This record gives sequence, C-alpha cells and structure tokens, in this order.
Amino acid sequence: MWVFLGSECLFFGTLISTFLLYHNRTEGGPGAADVFDIPFTSVSSFILLMSSLTMVLAHHSTGRKDWRQMRVWLVATALLGMTFLAGQVFEFTGFVEEGLTVTTSPFGSSFFVLTSFHGTHVAVGVLMLLVTALMSYTGRWRPDAGFSGPPRG
Repeated sequence: MWVFLGSECLFFGTLISTFLLYHNRTEGGPGAADVFDIPFTSVSSFILLMSSLTMVLAHHSTGRKDWRQMRVWLVATALLGMTFLAGQVFEFTGFVEEGLTVTTSPFGSSFFVLTSFHGTHVAVGVLMLLVTALMSYTGRWRPDAGFSGPPRG
C-alpha cells in the first residue's frame, strides 16, 4: 500500500508540475482567467473534501463494527464522488464551448490531462466504494471476517 501511495504522489506531482510549467502557455487560446469559474470550482472542491469526512465516518463505523452505518457512509462518500464527477463533466463541457480543448494549447493539454487523471482516480474510488458496500450488504465481506466465497444455499 505504501508503494502504491508513493507512486500516486509521484504521478500526480509530475502532472501538477507539468501544469504549473504550462499554465501561462495559452498560444492564443483561452487562459485560466477566461474559463475558470472560481465559485463553481470552490463548491466542487468542497464536495470532494466532504467525501473525505464521510470516508472517515465510514472508517469509524467499521471500528465500532456498525456495518449498517459503515455502508451508509460508504454510499454517501460514493455519491459525493459522483457529484464531483458530474460537476467536472459540466465544467469541461463549458471549457470546450469556450474554445479550450486538449489540443488548443500547452495550458489546455496539461490542464485536461491532470484533471482527467484525477477524475479517473475519483471514478475508480467510487466504483470500489460501491462494490465494498454491496459486498458488505450481501454478506460476502465484513472487515472483521475477511472475504468469503459466493453465498451458499
């Protein structure tokens, strides 16, 4: 797990560094000030940060062996992640309409690559949360008992 987390830090650090190097290279296309909607982005970021809180609550419920609450918080975390992703799709659509695409400029390329990988990261997390909640609900997984085979009977 530590190797995975370290590789994630290096991967996203590289993407962020590339974006910072190219954020002023608009090549005549729209720049950040032309397309970014700071209030919308702030709400979207708040939603993603709240998913961290619900994940902590899911973890806390697991520690108390309260499986129903764990599932509630896992699904809440997934819903917040899906809300963030829907906002990202909405935002990207607006950027494209304003002329910012992955081929517009180095700024556009680095922005869309960075945020698309982050969106993929969130989408995979949402999928894992939903699978975990479903497996717990069907009795195929409980943190204190490990994984079991398909239900019998």
